[in-house]
Amino acid sequence: MSIRVKNLHKVYGEQKAVNDISFSVNKGEIVGFLGPNGAGKSTTMKILTGYLKPTSGEAMVCDLNVASHPLAIKKKIGYLPESNPLYYDMYVREYLGFIAGVHGLANKKTAVSHAIEMVGLGPEQQKKIGQLSKGYKQRVGLAAALIYDPEVLILDEPTTGLDPNQIVEIREVIRRQGENKTVLFSSHILQEVEAVCNRVIIINKGELVADDTVASLQAGKGNMQRIQVEFAHNVQPGLFIPTFEPAQVQMLSGTKYRFSANNPELLRRQLRELAMQHDLDIIAMQSESQSLETVFKELTGKNEQ
Repeated sequence: MSIRVKNLHKVYGEQKAVNDISFSVNKGEIVGFLGPNGAGKSTTMKILTGYLKPTSGEAMVCDLNVASHPLAIKKKIGYLPESNPLYYDMYVREYLGFIAGVHGLANKKTAVSHAIEMVGLGPEQQKKIGQLSKGYKQRVGLAAALIYDPEVLILDEPTTGLDPNQIVEIREVIRRQGENKTVLFSSHILQEVEAVCNRVIIINKGELVADDTVASLQAGKGNMQRIQVEFAHNVQPGLFIPTFEPAQVQMLSGTKYRFSANNPELLRRQLRELAMQHDLDIIAMQSESQSLETVFKELTGKNEQ
């Protein structure tokens, strides 16, 4: 596997920025790394890229320990930090040529042209970086992360400052890169994560609270499944007790209810049996998916993102 984090801790004084998290990401995976501000996402990414040392635990990239091989892993990682530090007095092509030279690329000119084409910098390539809009500056940072064809991409808020059309373009770049690389990226745009990733890692207050596919998380938090049932006539909520716990039943209207349970097949059977016992007509029964935003709020305890 390309990225492996085991029992990772990072402590600043009394504050636990990262508290005993473990996860892995394989080649060919695009994984969204989510959490509210201050959750520890950027700290974890900085540890993985060798910019910070962990307090304890282990971080591995391409089978190399980050703490003992910081320079070697930097050759394997393309990193776009949240701050995206750039040399504003340099021209776009000049800066990317400089980055190519740092990595010892044989044909810098070809590498620069390819990177510019990949991220759509063509119209702005002759300008100084300081003259660019925030969105195009973000593209320069992404081009610098991609120019030396790294095995692993770690992207911290890669679409910050981009307009909707640019976001779609960069999304396609990330998706193509994920076909043969390992991609870990954070974003506060959850629709972006839903569109690009099939797996999500969520941390909150430095602790890992979810690591699952987007589909599984949307089906219900953890293993919880939600099923919406519509009856032909009004039903009183007390009818469902004691078959179900009060927390499992949510009344949406007189005829519509939402039920939650860890075992969806058992839940469906119980509902059918209950309907037969009380001569109830069920006219609709369907699984209910949650948006990733709803899952995020539930797992992080946030009322708003």
